[in-house]
Amino acid sequence: MFSHNSFNKHRVRELKGRNITHRGPVVYWMSRDQRATDNWALTYSILKANELKVPLSVVFALSPSFPSANLRHYDFLIKGLAEVEQKLKSKGISFNLLQGEPAEQVWKFGERAEASLIISDFDPLFIKRKWKNLLNQQINIPHHEVDAHNVVPCWYVSQKLEFGAHTIRPKIKKLLSTFLTEFPDLSLQFKNEPNPHLTRWHEVMGWLNPSNDVKPVKNFIPGEKAAHEALNDFITNRLNGYSVRRNDPTLNGQSNLSPYLHFGQLSAQRVAFEVLKSSAPEADKQALLEELIVRRELSDNFCYYNPAYSNFSGFPDWAKETHRIHRFDVREYLYTLQEFELAHTHDPLWNAAQLELMHTGKMHGYMRMYWAKKILEWTTCPEEAMRFAIYLNDKYSLDGRDPNGYTGIAWSIGGVHDRAWPERPIFGKIRYMNFDGCKRKFDVGKYIKANLR
Repeated sequence: MFSHNSFNKHRVRELKGRNITHRGPVVYWMSRDQRATDNWALTYSILKANELKVPLSVVFALSPSFPSANLRHYDFLIKGLAEVEQKLKSKGISFNLLQGEPAEQVWKFGERAEASLIISDFDPLFIKRKWKNLLNQQINIPHHEVDAHNVVPCWYVSQKLEFGAHTIRPKIKKLLSTFLTEFPDLSLQFKNEPNPHLTRWHEVMGWLNPSNDVKPVKNFIPGEKAAHEALNDFITNRLNGYSVRRNDPTLNGQSNLSPYLHFGQLSAQRVAFEVLKSSAPEADKQALLEELIVRRELSDNFCYYNPAYSNFSGFPDWAKETHRIHRFDVREYLYTLQEFELAHTHDPLWNAAQLELMHTGKMHGYMRMYWAKKILEWTTCPEEAMRFAIYLNDKYSLDGRDPNGYTGIAWSIGGVHDRAWPERPIFGKIRYMNFDGCKRKFDVGKYIKANLR
């Protein structure tokens, strides 16, 4: 029997610590982890509701003005939430969609319900932390936060900004056996009166009225069910050989799970379990787990402990200095944001990468590095390069607006988690990539042909 004593207390921390005085429901403010299964925040919410002998209400606060979000993102999110609502209802857990400014909406819901406790998902990004700070200024009940996104909680694995993968990796590996535990199957003991009505999601989309200049994509089906099918497909058909195939953009060698992980429709911990259980070669398993756990959790560490994760001031000192020295180097090509966005550069490989992003909602990981580094090379300064790369990635990528994206761009342009390389014009000591280097790695012509349409 899974009990409260079995729950690893280090997954949880108090954001606002007060005595529990109200006898209303536990309110789980779902945000980053949008799933009804394999969810440590939901598990903790059920445990606390059963302990307090009160119902559980799950809320999702939908902001109409989330930065860079458009129809592509909202379509994926809304369809996933509709599935979450159905699954929670089958467990006897109420789901409530709140529309408006998130902190205010969660506070008002808690007031009306006389909530005993608020539980929220951990998120290292500034906007989510701002919402929680605003909420904590208004509520007079306790607020607990659960890291249900990382296998090892971000604040527990390290209490400082890590230099790179080689410094955080041993810390994560030391704790994996403690945190990589199976999810329990829990039921809620004290249930709300059943709500016979489901959310009218088509009306919600009408209320949002998101920009439709970036259309939904057909190659990624949203929701938990589709996420688990994508995981099974990857393990069955592409995990074997992953360590070699994943860096070739002409092969379908990547997991293609990043949109599901970003929206929290799939648990990284579930992915790790299924990969470890598979019969794939150990080299392929370890390559996947390195990306899934070490690199993803390094990105959360960077965004959590570096408030300047999306701009020049967040670069390491050596990178700031090398950019200062080379700031006014002559650029052979300079492009406007519109020219980049429309894939109107002289480089067919870069154009193909941008078109892949626009058409599919995802860019191959190797190409995303080349893509960002060329933006540095063809803009007036690193600050402009960061703005352009983040704008394009957040606008078109399903897994944009994510620590992985901000960290990857900061690595490409600002040397984050990297070392100094031999000095050259424009880049200084930032690692360099070029067309000829890509030609040595993969069939560039094949990639260009597949994406220039």
